[in-house]
Amino acid sequence: MYYNSWIDYFNNLLLNNFFFPDTAYNLLGFFKNEDIIYAVVEQPFVKATEPTDLEVVKKFMLVNGFLNTKNNDYYNPDLGIILEDLHDENVLTENGILQFIDTVFYIKDNFYEN
Repeated sequence: MYYNSWIDYFNNLLLNNFFFPDTAYNLLGFFKNEDIIYAVVEQPFVKATEPTDLEVVKKFMLVNGFLNTKNNDYYNPDLGIILEDLHDENVLTENGILQFIDTVFYIKDNFYEN
């Protein structure tokens, strides 16, 4: 689990749906197994038609205000949003268009308190 709380997870879903509406998550409900609660979500199917060039991803993110911090992780200093794990299995290229799936968004701690 990437998130410390359900609020962090729900923020991730909302941020993904805002930034990447073509691959928006739909929260279907919840599932409980052995005293653990899981969210059940669905996302549109994306078929990669070509390999993803991570340099294209980096340029796309930069144009949209996200700075590459390390490897496949990004940060938008104006919004206080961190977006991680944008490797070529989470950013697919479908007919020349980047499609973001399995995103990992965080809101930087204390960003909005300053």
